[in-house]
Amino acid sequence: MQQAAILWQVSLLVAPDRKALALGMVGLVRVVPIVGFSLLSGVAADVFDRRKLMLVTQLGGVLVAAMLAVVAFAGVRSVWIVYVLAALGATVGAFDPPARHALVPMLVPREDLPNALSLNSVMAQIASVAGPALGGLIIATTQLGWTYAFNAVSFLSVVLALVMMRDVRQMDRSSGHARDDISITAMREGLRFVFRAPIIRSTMLLDFFATFFSSAVTLLPIFAQDILHVGAQGYGWLYAATAVGAVTGSIAMVPLINWIDRRGRVLIWAVVSYGLATVAFGLSRSFWLTFTCLAWAGASDAVSMVIRNIVRQLETPDALRGRMIGINMVFFMGGPQLGELEAGLVANLWTAPFSVLSGGVACLIATAAVVAWTPELRNYRR
Repeated sequence: MQQAAILWQVSLLVAPDRKALALGMVGLVRVVPIVGFSLLSGVAADVFDRRKLMLVTQLGGVLVAAMLAVVAFAGVRSVWIVYVLAALGATVGAFDPPARHALVPMLVPREDLPNALSLNSVMAQIASVAGPALGGLIIATTQLGWTYAFNAVSFLSVVLALVMMRDVRQMDRSSGHARDDISITAMREGLRFVFRAPIIRSTMLLDFFATFFSSAVTLLPIFAQDILHVGAQGYGWLYAATAVGAVTGSIAMVPLINWIDRRGRVLIWAVVSYGLATVAFGLSRSFWLTFTCLAWAGASDAVSMVIRNIVRQLETPDALRGRMIGINMVFFMGGPQLGELEAGLVANLWTAPFSVLSGGVACLIATAAVVAWTPELRNYRR
């Protein structure tokens, strides 16, 4: 909800001829902290108590959302203040995913992990459907500031859930990978593990290229305002369309994941499907066709995401999970944010539809290159 509101706010604060580039800048200001703190946050998740670390990040999220609300309610017209707060939110958020994802295997038995990750994906995607849709309704009917205010309150639910957790299994420190302090050596160990494991490395590369070239969400305000003419409420539904498909795909994966044997091939075809959906989105000039294409992309990405997460979690020792996820942040969070900048630049030079269409084609080409380079991925089985 907050990310949708930030993009909408930026689109209103700049001149029409600078809109595409300004929206792309949102991705740039968010990716710099993510890349800068990814290794540090991964080591922190392997050194400190993961639950307590998440408590700190959630309280930080409350503070950033509250400041965005104040800026919006005050009617501040400077887009740079929004950029600074978006960067601050990304800094706080950089320390959350390693702790969050590394905590999941500590809450369920190993044999239940694939289903737990699928259910976790369903919950996250349902929130992604409700958030942008609700954000669009709030923007259209009240004030933009209330979107940020509701988001600030929502963090308290996560804080409550973390406080209520009891008897969380402790991290396995029996392996030689366990660390008690934050150091360069610990960071290097994480990098060495990831880049020497072909399966983990290739899933990260697929994630990066797919989201870098097919990151079309940042241009949705342009499609909603200037191409499809559907306003703030339509923008909210378009923003949520990807998550609608993702929820469908995630729910389907819950009963199916334990039956999928050739997980590598399913992952590859899911990414190909994602690229094709992006191409169709770039060609569409109908609201419902665009919604369908975005939902199709979301479903494909959900299948890919579930398999990627399962592969990484099962192939990584507990004491290295935080660092693996921290490194992966550069790919799965850096890809979309840099992709937003790339999409904005291409749209600024040509048009928004051309930016989306060319990105989908580039995604397909990059996927073919990664698959050709990594035969282990093609042959990976349950």
